[in-house]
Amino acid sequence: MPGVKKSYMKPRIVALIPAHNEEKSIRDCLAGLNDQLLPKGVELDVYVIADNCTDRTEEKAIKAGEEFGLNLKVIVTEGNKLRKVGALNSGWKLLYGDIMDFYHIQLTESQELYKQSIKAILGMDADSRLAPNCLKYLWEGLMSGRNIGGVMAKYTMRMPKKKSLLSKHDVYYEEKIASGEYGGPISRWWTHQQKQDMASWLLDLQYHGGSTYVLGGQATLFRPEALQEVVNHNKLDGPWQNDSDVEDMLLTWQLQKSGWKTLISPKGRCFVDAMRSYHTFREQRNKWNSGTVELLTNKDLSIQTRHKGKIWRNQLKSFSDLVIRVLFVVLLSVALATDQFHWSWIWLTPIVLASILNTILAIKTPMHRTIDVIFAALLIAPEIYLWVNLMTFSQVWLQKLSSNKKDGWANQYAAEAGKTRSKLTQGMLLGTITVLIIGYVCFYYRDFLTSETVQQSINPYLMGGWITLTYLTILKSLMMAHQIWTLRGRHTA
Repeated sequence: MPGVKKSYMKPRIVALIPAHNEEKSIRDCLAGLNDQLLPKGVELDVYVIADNCTDRTEEKAIKAGEEFGLNLKVIVTEGNKLRKVGALNSGWKLLYGDIMDFYHIQLTESQELYKQSIKAILGMDADSRLAPNCLKYLWEGLMSGRNIGGVMAKYTMRMPKKKSLLSKHDVYYEEKIASGEYGGPISRWWTHQQKQDMASWLLDLQYHGGSTYVLGGQATLFRPEALQEVVNHNKLDGPWQNDSDVEDMLLTWQLQKSGWKTLISPKGRCFVDAMRSYHTFREQRNKWNSGTVELLTNKDLSIQTRHKGKIWRNQLKSFSDLVIRVLFVVLLSVALATDQFHWSWIWLTPIVLASILNTILAIKTPMHRTIDVIFAALLIAPEIYLWVNLMTFSQVWLQKLSSNKKDGWANQYAAEAGKTRSKLTQGMLLGTITVLIIGYVCFYYRDFLTSETVQQSINPYLMGGWITLTYLTILKSLMMAHQIWTLRGRHTA
């Protein structure tokens, strides 16, 4: 870093914050850094990378840096086509030099001293905010072992404020609603589902040793030597790669391949924004899931993770959830239509287990509301949320099997910018019409469908289907019982 004196070369943490049109969130992000208690003798330098911005991100970042007394520098990128990956690597090259530079300019003596003084690199999003002491906890985790390459904060989705608290006469009413700072009941409910989903994932990682297969880009503290090893081993010009829609997961796998441990912090918390609508959520999950499937199946990337078996089991779990629900709907419909439905109280067992499991998860979710626990116990919210995720799961694998590759980042950006719209209304309308037509046909041909001939011909298939569903449900019930038993532990999300 030009102009830095030797006397200034204390051990330091460097924060790299890529920011594309983040004028509304960058101050809050920097305010969170101002709240941090730094390790003794360690300083913090902040680099905000204003990436292809068309708003006042640079101006707002500089102003906030001055307000909070941060040692802050803004890096402005223009023409970067690699989005977040390109922005992060721009910050990396500023610190460690650009080996791809045609003239390969050597670092000055001051720059070399500065590079040697960097003991940790914090990668975080511009719309994230570290909770007080989070950086201290991440640092303690990173320094607890020489072989730890990165430590991730525990993420908690920020709940929008009640929309009813905002006066419609407020001149900034529309702007505040659009920013997601305030939201209605559906937005707040949807945010909690994502928060509970994240809590469930974090708890699962902690109960299995704290090792993670993805160091999330929202807030992770890296060891510079580990990142440099990824660069050197893979012959890259920066640690982050554009070969995957989940660049943070790809980097994590590369760190593990080189022998570095990747952990989550048991105490450090970071508050992140949730997707406030069905459409933006679907596009984000499509990007995450398609990127994960690509890493699992793309042999050209030649990387492995010790968690690969666990990730495949999660995929199989989603597939089994889908099969059970589709099979149940089909069997129930056929049984009712042919008057062969027989209720059994034993079917309440998986429902009760699911209710207990989701209630525990709702209670263990940070800053939960009473209404969230009630909805979880009634299985209303979890079941709706699960169906949305199963639709995403199906879409991702259908795209994979059809080799229909899409740009996940571009789709998510377009959805968040309001350039694309959800087809949820059309889908619900089509589904309702389909159900009504099937119901009418079943009622009109009721005598035929309930005749002994039809019942006898359908019965073997119906019984086979119910037996298959029973075995799958027993397996799923055992898995839920095991998860309930595991959640009795002391870990928190």
